[in-house]
Amino acid sequence: MINTHEIVSRILKHNNGKIDSVYFTACGGSLVDMYPSYFLMQSEEKKLSTGWYTANELVHVTPKKLSSSSIVFVCSHSGNTPESVQAAKIAQEKGAITIGLTFNKNADLLKYSDEKIIYEWGNEQEVVHNPMAIMMDMTSQILAKIENYDKLAEFADGFDKIDTIVANAIKQVQPRTKAYADKYSKEPMFYILGSGASFGHTYGFAICSLMEMQWMDAAPIHSGEYFHGPFEVTDKDKPYIVMESLGRTRELDERAIKFLNKYAKKVEIVDAKELGLDLIDSEVAEYFNPILFYAVLCEYRAKLAEKRDHSLDVRRYMGKVEY
Repeated sequence: MINTHEIVSRILKHNNGKIDSVYFTACGGSLVDMYPSYFLMQSEEKKLSTGWYTANELVHVTPKKLSSSSIVFVCSHSGNTPESVQAAKIAQEKGAITIGLTFNKNADLLKYSDEKIIYEWGNEQEVVHNPMAIMMDMTSQILAKIENYDKLAEFADGFDKIDTIVANAIKQVQPRTKAYADKYSKEPMFYILGSGASFGHTYGFAICSLMEMQWMDAAPIHSGEYFHGPFEVTDKDKPYIVMESLGRTRELDERAIKFLNKYAKKVEIVDAKELGLDLIDSEVAEYFNPILFYAVLCEYRAKLAEKRDHSLDVRRYMGKVEY
């Protein structure tokens, strides 16, 4: 079991406790897993600054503020993603304390990680052991220590409940995910909407689950941006999936849903409240939306893969050709 409290205690001794910034950097799905922590930091920080970077951009456009006063989270499932390894190396060279998260205990990333976290993977019903939850747990603790963030008890209660909520939600959506795949598996294009802490998984479901794993065209759209351009393509033939969050940005999702229900026909709503997230304290529930949505949307992609006879593991280019 990873003792995040001990790790955070060590991290905050770095640079004699003088920390002014927290950065998150990775690629693809690992970058998506960082978004909830970034959103939490961005929402609650008063003195700290934060950033969320695809690793190769951090390498080429390194933030000027990145220094010995920085904490840098770097995540790579394989631990050998070249861009992420290089980002960790640069962060260390700038004097930052680096936290490397990977599934691979022999990862190259760990060479440039001051704190090494080897996480568990594979059991979608024990999400508290996944990097998304681990980083959010650590981020809330960092905020508490530096910014006096006072919702750690609510977070702890949320982490105690989220596995049960996810397990129940997975059971609940089995009929609808199968029906969805049966109905929409041959669609040429999908639009994915979401907001708040969930926007990372709006992006991730489009680029990873559909484009990478299913070779299907998809576009992520922030619910708040839907009415500022994207809604012009709305019609009865285009399929939409909306992640309806619980929390302060739910109103943004509801506005988009109201419009879609009027002008579109192929609309799938994945509602965090309906799936039980309101069992978590309302002060912090919104930060748990992505954990729930990830698990549930994995069921959608699995059913699509089965119906389309297209394995989630098959790739055309990734790991196959030079790039």
